[in-house]
Amino acid sequence: MKNAVYLLSIAVLALGLYSFEVRNENKQLERTVHAQYTNALTSASETLSTLQTSVNQSLLFQDKNALNKELDNIWRLSDQLRSSIGSLPLNQEVANNWIKYIGNIGDEARIAAEKGSYEEWHDKMGVVATNLRSLSNEWEVATSRYFENDGDFSKWQRVLNNETEDEQFTNIAQNLKTYGETDFPLTASESDWLKKRELQNLNDKEITKEQAIEVLELLIPNIKDAAYTVTKSRDDAPYPFYHIQFVKGSRMGYADITVKGGHIISFLSERPVQEDKNMSTQDIKDLTYEFVKNAGYKDVEIVEFRENHEVYHIAAARVYNDAIVYPDGIQFKVSKASGELLGLNAMEYVQKETIKEQPVNPIDWKQFFRPGTIVEEESMIYTENDLFELRLCYEVIARYDSDYNETFRVVVDAENHEVLKVEYMQ
Repeated sequence: MKNAVYLLSIAVLALGLYSFEVRNENKQLERTVHAQYTNALTSASETLSTLQTSVNQSLLFQDKNALNKELDNIWRLSDQLRSSIGSLPLNQEVANNWIKYIGNIGDEARIAAEKGSYEEWHDKMGVVATNLRSLSNEWEVATSRYFENDGDFSKWQRVLNNETEDEQFTNIAQNLKTYGETDFPLTASESDWLKKRELQNLNDKEITKEQAIEVLELLIPNIKDAAYTVTKSRDDAPYPFYHIQFVKGSRMGYADITVKGGHIISFLSERPVQEDKNMSTQDIKDLTYEFVKNAGYKDVEIVEFRENHEVYHIAAARVYNDAIVYPDGIQFKVSKASGELLGLNAMEYVQKETIKEQPVNPIDWKQFFRPGTIVEEESMIYTENDLFELRLCYEVIARYDSDYNETFRVVVDAENHEVLKVEYMQ
């Protein structure tokens, strides 16, 4: 009995010591996190103040060199401030609106410096400077008490959980939303881009749940007669779709199909790994094009073909007037063993771009690139610029003939010869 009491006492003592150590570790962790939050808040407040000053100073200058220096500072400071804001335990909506608003200021500065659109900068930033000053003052008031909380981690938790009674954060959230909409209104191309993302341009006839299953079985014949569960998206979803879950033997998966028109958006299938002999690359391509045909995708072409030890990852895109429309893409995941379709993402293709006619001005690549640059491939593509505008472009694979034989993919606007993308390939 004495031994039992002795062992129990030791256990209680050990548990007490362990609990004390855990509490100490938790307190130390809270102090460490609190210090990180305080440092990030200090950095954000200082950077916001410096950014506000730099925006105001940019309105003073007409000299290009002086103005470009301020524009460069604004772009750099906006990037730093977004990073600091992202490190704070703010309400997600407040953080997102801050990051978006500050990012717009930085983007405007970069565009003004690159294109020399100084008058546009001055016209737009007059109002932005006033609103940024107001936001900066509100931020200073809202955050001042967090520099004096003596390690009270619970205050940060209340802010993170949106439980703070400080109305100033609410004011900041409301003003950020208002200023974001008025200072940086959506362009026509951005508005059109958002409409496409939400499939607002779909005007096809609506289909039933039964018809959605028929669409799926037509595209994926090997799941015919599976057991299905069909649900419809929520009423507040950006676009209505049917979510179809299926089980057939050892195979299970799901598909999302739009209510309007019955367009398949995504498909995923799972099944046990097979040990069959791998099919040839050409056979896989033929099966992919067969699926493309069955799905009614008559205007697509395979543009990328990669593999790992189990599957092929295939990317296809729409073709318009012999030019590849990269934003209208479809991604496939195909089994190497059986050629079975395991995954599909056709969202971008369903969001089909509206293509406008655009002039094509020839480029003399010998004059465009430095001597010693060899253009190995040239093709025409459609891609989006920074303003979400669809542009017809030259896509060039260029190799700089040197000891390293470095190769680049260069995308150049076919009308104004602006370089939209440069990717290092080797």
